[in-house]
Amino acid sequence: MVETISIFEVGPRDGLQNIKNEIPVNKKIELINILSTTGIGKIECGSFVSAKWVPQMRGTNEIFEEIIRVDGVKYTALTPNLKGFENALHAKVDEVAVFAAASETFSQKNVNCSIDESLARFRDLFKKAREKKVPVRGYVSCIVECPYEGKISPESVLKVASQLLDMGCYEVSLGDTIGKGTPKTIEELLKVLCSEINQKKLAGHFHDTSDTAIRNVEIGLKYGLSTFDSAVGGLGGCPYAPGAKGNLNTRSLIEAFGINSFNEDLDLDKIRPKSFNNKFEELSKFPSSRRDISMILDDYVKFEDIKTIAYNLESRILKDVNLFDEYKGKNIGDKKKSFAVSFTFNDSKK
Repeated sequence: MVETISIFEVGPRDGLQNIKNEIPVNKKIELINILSTTGIGKIECGSFVSAKWVPQMRGTNEIFEEIIRVDGVKYTALTPNLKGFENALHAKVDEVAVFAAASETFSQKNVNCSIDESLARFRDLFKKAREKKVPVRGYVSCIVECPYEGKISPESVLKVASQLLDMGCYEVSLGDTIGKGTPKTIEELLKVLCSEINQKKLAGHFHDTSDTAIRNVEIGLKYGLSTFDSAVGGLGGCPYAPGAKGNLNTRSLIEAFGINSFNEDLDLDKIRPKSFNNKFEELSKFPSSRRDISMILDDYVKFEDIKTIAYNLESRILKDVNLFDEYKGKNIGDKKKSFAVSFTFNDSKK
């Protein structure tokens, strides 16, 4: 098991991309500026993808122009193609990421082409990245299950991950896109991958749909992985993956393994909800319209855990969290309940 863990903060990109109501660019900038003071070494700030396909990523150029960059922090972005990479270069991004799927159907739904075609599209991007000496990270989606195909074989993941590394990725992040991974299935996957790939070139990206993300990290550590993606407040979800819920919560990751287990000089107080809520209090006082984002949490939880769930989601970029005492199930004694958490914020153009 590795001695130190590295965090790759994906909240500003992967955490926000699935929220339908548009979040003002200035709010995203403030979120990134706060994250920059926490000691986390890498922050994925956005995606240079067409706003037609992922509207929430509109304004990524402006974000990179206006964030306050802190020495020692790498500011990264997702780039789906050469045009996106060129836009990232113009924005002075420190490193970029490309993505592919281990599922043919998911690839078609996500990028409208096969896995092989999606990888072929990256050839010019990698060539340009080598010329400009820009590091490229890779993502593989659907490492355990696909929302359309069901179970995915470890061999399918190995094939895509190996191709990304051969093309020039310094690291490949293994994405449990819909959070169906369990310690058993993650171990089965890593047994295959780590027999062929240097574990130092692999990272874990676990969604917490089934409350197994922390245990999956433990398996990753057992097999020598040291970098794990997480999102502030457990935000997250993929617009092309029905069933995908939040990412592994950054604060939960730190608290699970202890602050001394991380190679960053982390300031846990700045990653707590109170700190974020206080700083966003002034930023949230907009004079214009109010909107509600309602998220339904279907989970096996106890009634007294409602408040804990709310804080785990944390409205760091939003103004407040209101809990509604309404349940889908009429029998309050049922083990399975649905809780509606309304994230409310004001928005205005910058």
